[in-house]
Amino acid sequence: MDFPVTFHIFGKTILAHPLFEAVGMFLGMRYYFYLKRRSKEKLSFNTSAAVLIGATAGALVGSKLVGNLENPYTLFEDFSFGKFWSNNTIVGGLAFGLIGVELAKKVVGHKESTGDMIVFPLMLAMIIGRVGCFLTGIYEETYGIPTDSVFGMYLGDEYLRHPVALYEIGFLVMLWAVLKYVQKLERYPSGFIFQIFMLGYFTFRFLLDFIKPRIEIAGPLGTIQFVCICVIIYYIYTLKNTRSLYLKYLR
Repeated sequence: MDFPVTFHIFGKTILAHPLFEAVGMFLGMRYYFYLKRRSKEKLSFNTSAAVLIGATAGALVGSKLVGNLENPYTLFEDFSFGKFWSNNTIVGGLAFGLIGVELAKKVVGHKESTGDMIVFPLMLAMIIGRVGCFLTGIYEETYGIPTDSVFGMYLGDEYLRHPVALYEIGFLVMLWAVLKYVQKLERYPSGFIFQIFMLGYFTFRFLLDFIKPRIEIAGPLGTIQFVCICVIIYYIYTLKNTRSLYLKYLR
C-alpha cells in the first residue's frame, strides 16, 4: 500500500483522514438519532438542544486548543488562524465537550446523565476516523514512533513505525464488546456506560502517546497526556460516587 491514500472527488485530491472523519461523524450522528428514537428516555427539546450545543461548542474549542498546545513553544511563532484551525485532537474534543455538556445541563437545570446514548455512536465515528488516520500515514500527525517490533509498518517514509491508528481501532472494538456486555446486564446507574468509556479511552490514550511523536512538556509527558491525567482523575472520582449512590439505591 502506498501512503498517503487519496481520493479524487469533483476534480480535487482529498486525503483519507478528513474524508473518513466526515463519514464517521455523519454515520455516528445517524446512529445516535436511531438510538434516540428507540430510547424510552425522552429528553425535552430545551435539554436536547442545550446538550447538543454545549457538546459541539466544547468539542470544537477543546480539539483546537489542545491540538495547538501539543507544541506550545511554536504556537505563537508565525501564528495564523489557518494553522490554528488545522490542528485538532479527539482528546481535547472529548474533554472539553464534557465540560460544555455539564455547563449546558446546569443552565437548563438537568441533573441526570445524558452520556450513555452517545457512547456507541461516538465510538463508531472514532473507529471510522482512525481508518482515515491510518490511510494517511505520516502525512498528518497520527502515526507512531519507529520500532523494530513485529508490529512495525512502513507508513510513508523509510522507517518501520507503530501503526497507532490500528492499535486504537483494536482497542475501541474490544471496549465496544465490553460495554455491550455491561449494557445487556441492565443493572447499572445512569451514566455508567459513558463513565467507563471515558476512563478506559483516556487511560489508553495516556499510554498510547508514549509511542507517538510528542513534545515533552514536563518529564516524559506531553500536553495530551496531562489532559488525559486530569480526565482519568475526574472519572475515578465520578465512578466512586456513582458506585456509592448505586449501592445506596440497591439497599
